[in-house]
Amino acid sequence: MDNPALWRDTIVALRFFSRLPLPILPGETDPHGLPDFTRLIRVVPLVGLVLGGLAGAVLITAALVWQPLIAALLCVGAAAVMTGAFHEDGLADSADSLGGMSRERRLDIMKDSRIGTFGATALIIGLGLRVAALAGLVASVGAGRTALALAAAGAVSRTVALGLQVRLPPARVEGAAYATGQPRSEDWYRALALTGLIALLAVPAGGWAGLVLGLVVAGLVLVLAIRFAEAHVGGQTGDITGATQQVIEIAMLLTLLAFAAP
Repeated sequence: MDNPALWRDTIVALRFFSRLPLPILPGETDPHGLPDFTRLIRVVPLVGLVLGGLAGAVLITAALVWQPLIAALLCVGAAAVMTGAFHEDGLADSADSLGGMSRERRLDIMKDSRIGTFGATALIIGLGLRVAALAGLVASVGAGRTALALAAAGAVSRTVALGLQVRLPPARVEGAAYATGQPRSEDWYRALALTGLIALLAVPAGGWAGLVLGLVVAGLVLVLAIRFAEAHVGGQTGDITGATQQVIEIAMLLTLLAFAAP
């Protein structure tokens, strides 16, 4: 694995996961096309680290001026702008699909750009929990440690959530989940190993107990998400993967908060 190729893949993956103004790389013919996750899965932990780190930088800056709640709101807002609410959209669409009575209807609902009552409720609860967890961490351990925890949660949630694409076939032969390819288990395991190292950034906020339990909770969320996706639509979709990322990030932040100590 050579570093130039690693950083090139990281930029390509960041372009998919975010709205950051990234340069077109030499030799790219379709810079805004769907990436091949059979290769790019190895850099997903780095993508989560970068996006979580940038959001953490906003948190640290805002906490110098305002109270923890305001800093947390600005942080979550900045994160949504940076990613184009990429995963939040998956959470809303997955929640709305709960109103479908058949597999086909649920998939149709996920493709619909409109948001329904279930989706709006899920977004309010999800955003509220993220803001509350971050504000609580800032109040307990400070903005710096909270920013490190956010970077760790960004890497863990994005990498673990891709277990859906590794373990399940696409629910439909169209859309991003199908077009980006099915990553290999061994490549996902390597990405998880790197994620484990990045996750150590959460220790200053939640201690070793908080980190270990947070990782266990992330794994449990993935198991439940796989079972849900199989029963709900017969496979994985990009929306369910995005929803899983959101739930894992929220669950990890809340777990770290439970173990946070000044």
